[in-house]
Amino acid sequence: MPNRDGTGPMGKGPLTGWKAGRRQGGTGECVCPKCGYKEPHTRAIPCTNKLCPKCNTPLKGKFCL
Repeated sequence: MPNRDGTGPMGKGPLTGWKAGRRQGGTGECVCPKCGYKEPHTRAIPCTNKLCPKCNTPLKGKFCL
């Protein structure tokens, strides 16, 4: 990428470079894969660090692995 500034190959424009995926964001909520419980995602806290209050299963989110 030119200058690693997120402009993409050959400077083709924004949202085509290495930073493009991080700008799109996640779903905004953490979901229990077992029972379907949902709660709002808290920024800087991975969903996998939270447990479902109903079945005690680690939650998942779009960008939280």
